[in-house]
Amino acid sequence: MLDPGFVHELSALVQVLLVDITLAGDNAVVVGLAVAGLPRHQKRPAILVGIGAATLLRIALGAITLQLLAIVGLLLAGGLLLLWVAYKMYRELRHSGRSHQSAKPKTMAQAMLQIVLADLSMSLDNVLAVAGAAQGHLWVLVTGLAVSVVLMGLAASFIASLLEKHRWIAWVGLAIVLYIALKLVWEGGNDVWHAL
Repeated sequence: MLDPGFVHELSALVQVLLVDITLAGDNAVVVGLAVAGLPRHQKRPAILVGIGAATLLRIALGAITLQLLAIVGLLLAGGLLLLWVAYKMYRELRHSGRSHQSAKPKTMAQAMLQIVLADLSMSLDNVLAVAGAAQGHLWVLVTGLAVSVVLMGLAASFIASLLEKHRWIAWVGLAIVLYIALKLVWEGGNDVWHAL
């Protein structure tokens, strides 16, 4: 017979996985957009390293989630950071439609930085939801995040290949990122306003 404590932890793990899978879709779009301008041989390493670094940040955020809840203005800062990432993506999309002779190609480091910054700003609410579902079990949090990272990496690779074939999808993705950024700014701004 299984230990009731272990069954409780497995239940928490299932909840974490469901929350992660549900909330990771927007992150996969951002990762796909970030690597779309890279040569084919650099896409997979950029996705792996960028998502890996973002995951370490998520785990760190998840470990201190209760303290994060007390920080007024964090959502606002995350939204402003994501607006900056959206602006950079907009510039890349705009220039990709023009002649490639004068434009500098995107580097792997730029793509990884975009992945980490966007994931960090977009993951605050995800991390809070996942940390709540993990019910204080750090191994559940880490396992759930690891599985969601693999799924997000696969989805990002698929999205990046779609973006190469259909550029209009990149503009839809950018609109999604912009919507999320504005939502974070609005909610964070309201938090700051009410705190004042």
